[in-house]
Amino acid sequence: MPATSAHLVYFDHLVDIPTYEQEILLPLQHAGQEGLQELLRQSRFVQTTDTVKAVKGVLDGKVALFLPEGVYLVNVYNPEKRSIQQSESESAITGPHDAFIEMIETNLSLIRRKLKSNRLKVIQLNVGELTKTKVAVLYVDGIAKKEFVDNMVERIKAIEFNSLYDGTMLMQMIDDFPNSLFPQFQTSERPDVTISKLAEGKIVVLADQSPSAIVAPSSFFEFFTTPDDYYNRWAVGTALRLLRYIAFIITISLTSLYVAVTTYHYEMIPENLLASLTESRSRVPFPPIIEALIMETTIEMLREAGARLPTKIGQTIGIVGGIVIGTAAVEAGFTSNILIISVAMSAIASFVVPSYIMSGSIRLVRFGLIILAGMQGNFGFMVGVALIIIHLSKLTSLGAPYTIPAAPVKPVDWKDIFIRAPFWSFHERPSQAKSPNKTPNKMKK
Repeated sequence: MPATSAHLVYFDHLVDIPTYEQEILLPLQHAGQEGLQELLRQSRFVQTTDTVKAVKGVLDGKVALFLPEGVYLVNVYNPEKRSIQQSESESAITGPHDAFIEMIETNLSLIRRKLKSNRLKVIQLNVGELTKTKVAVLYVDGIAKKEFVDNMVERIKAIEFNSLYDGTMLMQMIDDFPNSLFPQFQTSERPDVTISKLAEGKIVVLADQSPSAIVAPSSFFEFFTTPDDYYNRWAVGTALRLLRYIAFIITISLTSLYVAVTTYHYEMIPENLLASLTESRSRVPFPPIIEALIMETTIEMLREAGARLPTKIGQTIGIVGGIVIGTAAVEAGFTSNILIISVAMSAIASFVVPSYIMSGSIRLVRFGLIILAGMQGNFGFMVGVALIIIHLSKLTSLGAPYTIPAAPVKPVDWKDIFIRAPFWSFHERPSQAKSPNKTPNKMKK
């Protein structure tokens, strides 16, 4: 019987070579005509007549087998990947310590391993003319609002961009208000957080090559919650959450109030403190607004240097640099010691905000409030706060209100936003999700 001509096309750096040799190459070399037909009937061999699908299959790490009777794609994709480790940006003291990695298949398996329901649905999409990045939209059927799912899928399909490298890039492309300083979608590297959002009726988006999941819709207040709130006793979780809100107020207002008071409102300073402040500022050659902006910029440069340098060096730069610069600046009369305390407390408070992307937005807002306070004192500061509140009230996340349950007012949701109430009090899913099934502990048949 004459031998059959066969051609194999693949990228050796994408396929698992041992599997390729054992499952494809050796069987083809020793198979006769009947053995070949038997081999092609295996589920591993998928026939295609579409040239585009064949090319895409090879680019995705599959082996294309060209035979006279057709083209077959064989999946032996096995790229290098890092092991599942603990998240560095969302560290947790209690609870699970596993985190997503850059492989979307592994991330899906982490979710399905914990959410064992046939109601979990996955919609597969591709984004990027060049990268063809895999994107998965996840939701729980019967809990997630279908309009939100369709809206998310339409936004992703409408993206026209050459390349997509990370989920945070995708997040910026589907924002309701892309020019806003505030992120409108929450991100998480933790499977337990992602699953809790799916159970609430939210939608989750995973992107290949990204260790972060996108959660939609999200509210402003969700950026101040952490998994530890739920793994601790409810009283401890409530105290920690309130502490984060206090830290938020401190980080955006403390330096601004210093500038406003020392520039326009000396009558607000206690008499015992006034003498010390006057003496401290007597040698400073700059007005309070310039003094504050210089020190805040210095702190931000130290923060950025500490983040970009290797871990051990970065920690040393942050600690030593802050101490040396702060001490030298006060002794040289470059700044007042009270401003150093104010800037340091604002910087520490900004670290209390658990979301890095929200923390970055808050730091920029702080600069704006300092400038307004330096221009118009307390009035300028209050105008800035009012503008922030108005802007936040205008924002939406996937069409849902961004400041819910504060605006519109939903008191039923306050027990899991401003505090962390006991689990037995959670009778309904969050109002923002607009779930058709509001009861969290019972599925409708």
